[in-house]
This record gives sequence, C-alpha cells and structure tokens, in this order.
Amino acid sequence: MSPIRLAQILLTLTALEFFGPIVRDINATHALNPDWVGHARLHLIWLLAFMGLSGVVNLWLIWLRRPFDLRNLWLSVAWQACNLGGFWVAVVLAPAYGGAVTLPETHVHILGMDENVVAFTVLSALLLASAAALRRSTVPAAARA
Repeated sequence: MSPIRLAQILLTLTALEFFGPIVRDINATHALNPDWVGHARLHLIWLLAFMGLSGVVNLWLIWLRRPFDLRNLWLSVAWQACNLGGFWVAVVLAPAYGGAVTLPETHVHILGMDENVVAFTVLSALLLASAAALRRSTVPAAARA
C-alpha cells in the first residue's frame, strides 16, 4: 500500500471523530439538558454543526478534491490536529473552568481511563501515523493528478 493511500485511510478514520459528538451529545445530558442555560445549548449546537461540516469537508479533501494535491491531505491533518488539540486543551484546562472529562453514569472507563481519553489517544496516534505516512510520500503531486 502506498504511503498516500495509507494516509487517506487513516485520515478517514480520524475524520469520523468530527461526527462522533453529534451522535453522542444531542441528548438529555448535553444539548437537550434542561439544566443548561439556553445560550450554552446554542453554543453546543453551533459547535456540533461546525464539527459535522468540518467532517464533510475533510472527507472531500481526502477523497474527492480534484485535481489531487498532497497539500489537501496536509490541510486535513492540520484541521484534524486542531480538533484533537482542542479536546486536549479542554482536558488540561478542565480544573481551571470547573470542567469534567467523565460524566458519571454516562461514560465508561477502559483500563481505568475515561472512554473519551482512550478514544482521543487512539485518534491522536492515528493522526500522527497519517502524518508520518505523508512524510514518506515521494511522489510529486503533479504526477498523481
């Protein structure tokens, strides 16, 4: 398998994270939570819409953008790094703003860690692997058009 194809597959797997919160957070614990102020719910739906649209654009960059240009895959890597990085910033800063990674009775623990931490660790590793595959690519972009 070529490094470019490997990167496309890995980037597709990590791009699916843009859609996970939409499925997971439109419920009574988050977006439909009556205890949240309406403005906080608006911000969450805004974020989820942005994430969903970002996922669609990422998949387009990875597979459908023509003519093919390796820079599109690098753009997807950068965009996804922002998404994953945002999660890690939120986790690190949680004590400063009263946040919590785990929602009791909703999140499960895997090997003693919250499911989100496990998932984002795997996603971060896959994104790093996709960047490494792209770095190994030696085919000039013009030759693949």
